[in-house]
Amino acid sequence: MTHDADEEVGVVEVILPDQSELDRLVDTGVDLDHAAHLNADGTITAHAVISDGGAKALEARGFTVGKSVHDEDDTEEVLAERDAKIAAAVAENEEFAAAAESAAVSDVKIIRADYYTSFGVGYLSVEAKWAGGQGSSAQLTVERDSGPGTELGSGGTQNISRFVDAGVYLYHRGAAVVETRPDTIRITSPTGDVATATVTDWLPIEGEGGTGPNYQTDFITSYLTPTELYDRIEALAAEFPKLAEIVELPYETNGYRRLAQALLGSSSASRVAIDSVAWGHEGGNDLSIAMTDPGAADQPLSVSVAGDDVVVSLATDGAGAVTSTAAEVVAAINASPAASALVVAYTYRGNAGAGVVSPVAATALSDGLSAPESVSRDPQTVHAIRIGKVRDGSKMGVLAYAQEHAREWVPPLVTIETAERLLRNYAQDASTKKLVDNLDIWIVPSVNPDGGHYSFYDFNSQRKNMTNHCERTGSADYNGRNSWGVDNNRNYDTYSLFDGYNGASTSCTSGTFAGPAELSEPESANIDWIASENDNIRFAMNLHSSGNYFMWSPGAYITPGRISAPRPTLEEESYFWGASSRILTEIKRYRGMSVTPARTGPISDVLYSAAGNSGDMLWYKHGIYAWNFEVGTQFQPPFENENPNGASAHAESQEYANGLVELMRVAHDFESDKVRPNTTVKASASSEPGMVDLTFEMSETAAVFYTLDGSKPTYESTMYGTSGLREGAEVLTVPVGTKVHWFSVDSAGNVEKNYKPDGTSSNFNKLTVTTPQ
Repeated sequence: MTHDADEEVGVVEVILPDQSELDRLVDTGVDLDHAAHLNADGTITAHAVISDGGAKALEARGFTVGKSVHDEDDTEEVLAERDAKIAAAVAENEEFAAAAESAAVSDVKIIRADYYTSFGVGYLSVEAKWAGGQGSSAQLTVERDSGPGTELGSGGTQNISRFVDAGVYLYHRGAAVVETRPDTIRITSPTGDVATATVTDWLPIEGEGGTGPNYQTDFITSYLTPTELYDRIEALAAEFPKLAEIVELPYETNGYRRLAQALLGSSSASRVAIDSVAWGHEGGNDLSIAMTDPGAADQPLSVSVAGDDVVVSLATDGAGAVTSTAAEVVAAINASPAASALVVAYTYRGNAGAGVVSPVAATALSDGLSAPESVSRDPQTVHAIRIGKVRDGSKMGVLAYAQEHAREWVPPLVTIETAERLLRNYAQDASTKKLVDNLDIWIVPSVNPDGGHYSFYDFNSQRKNMTNHCERTGSADYNGRNSWGVDNNRNYDTYSLFDGYNGASTSCTSGTFAGPAELSEPESANIDWIASENDNIRFAMNLHSSGNYFMWSPGAYITPGRISAPRPTLEEESYFWGASSRILTEIKRYRGMSVTPARTGPISDVLYSAAGNSGDMLWYKHGIYAWNFEVGTQFQPPFENENPNGASAHAESQEYANGLVELMRVAHDFESDKVRPNTTVKASASSEPGMVDLTFEMSETAAVFYTLDGSKPTYESTMYGTSGLREGAEVLTVPVGTKVHWFSVDSAGNVEKNYKPDGTSSNFNKLTVTTPQ
């Protein structure tokens, strides 16, 4: 659904009576958020990313458009928050540097010096700030004593490296093994200034699930652009060369670049569209075009070029009135060797161009791109960080990738937080060491860097990449620039639009444009390449936002009839459900946020058809257990939120990193767990007369499916809510005499009692509720 670039776009609710209307909405090609929530009255609320004109177009097709959920002003506040945090950090650095230069203070300041032990091994973690840290990558050397009363240096030395986030120096940091607990440390800066500090004990962190007492988290301080994301993983790989490396993926993107353009005139029939021949940053932005009235009668149409300026002198009649039509001006410009070497002209969106044009003063061409020069305009090499002590393909492989959709700014933070946790906890956390030693982990923080940069700097609602496949007879002009691009997550080659499946569009301006062919885009080709070249990868997570969903294949179907891509086998579905319960439990551990049972399951069951999505390609084509996070409730929430349970990029990065690390543990445990779970029901008196409160108790984290009507439980039955680590397990209140039937499945796909939940077996758990004694 096309919107002109000068129209404001926001996220609005669309209220739908049923699933068939949701399918009809998807088939319009409208740009949808990943939210489609079932309401208590049976209606569905979907979120569409549209302009006011798009809302009217939907209403004209019979859809009910509701309230606004998010608009451009909200994102401007988020960007202002990011800029303020960065500016404050820069100001703090400048203030510190100025004070040090005036000799008022030492130019090195120790922030923390923490001693801790892990499995009997002692560690010293140091954070310090140096006035020259913004401009110099030099390490700082920490001298240690051997305890109270001993000399500095007697306990050895260690180096700490600078930590830069969003281009701003924060501090130097590092940890090292120490034989004895030091009492005092000293740092001498490269300029000779000195700082000393007393070492303190770092108290254990409680409640961290499968991690140890010294497990470190919370490495994210602000939103990161794709350039900053790549800088971050490159710095990590450089800091931990024995555990990580950067892999440059083979398919370069189009680049954050466009032709320079201009659109002259106001009415469709008299408009002239201009594109530069060169990219905007390679000279197109230097061009201008004017259409002048010669001021005399009976003048011919002519075109001249002076340097970078194209001038069209319009034809006049005997009375001196301009007579040149848009079609004539287009033909004249394109027929001029000098002008056509610089620009291409065309009529507006296929119009015949019969309208007479009006004179226009010199108008500069522009590519419309606002990112600073630090963002490259060249074709972009997509970077992955590969983490593992052994990276030769012999270990179990896991793939995590984010920002297929450009406007989704939180998922990349989840990948960075996860990479930081894996590498920085390796030395002191046995659980992390086990993962890094035994897994081959691929993390791609931004699949779509071009679109990501465009979303940050130009159009925050950008979903797609930046490749313009529109014809000049369509929407390829300057007004269409915010509608171009391919939806990377509709461009894969399994159960796609080209195979006849729903949920993608052939329109180049649709939010779900599938591209001209399967895998036509470098962004999607890179994910296919990783899977094709690394057959040890058996697990994958595609990180999106928003909606707090957790999904897997099948992700596409054909309408009418909702003819789905093949369902996983019963054994495979058991694995998806069991592992999901374990991952979602870890997400909930951070602040109690539950991904609900209604938003957990196959994509086509809990959301809508998404033809040509990457999860289906990984599962059906490459045999990879592939999941999809939908992180949070907004594309670009505030980074921090005073409400601890509110939308917050910081909190969401932490809770979903919990889940992503747990996926690593699931992968590590794959094939080794053969123990079936056991569940029992605990009954207690209810406050309601004639009713009983029930809770399920499990021998391990597992998904429990139950019925209360005497029917056999299957994977279509109600799933018991994930047990809460802060607010306790879900309580079911049922009448005395209720027949409870249930089974459980763990993260390895082991089903309780070896029950076959296909509707034919009968060895499920059974209980008739009685009054508790």
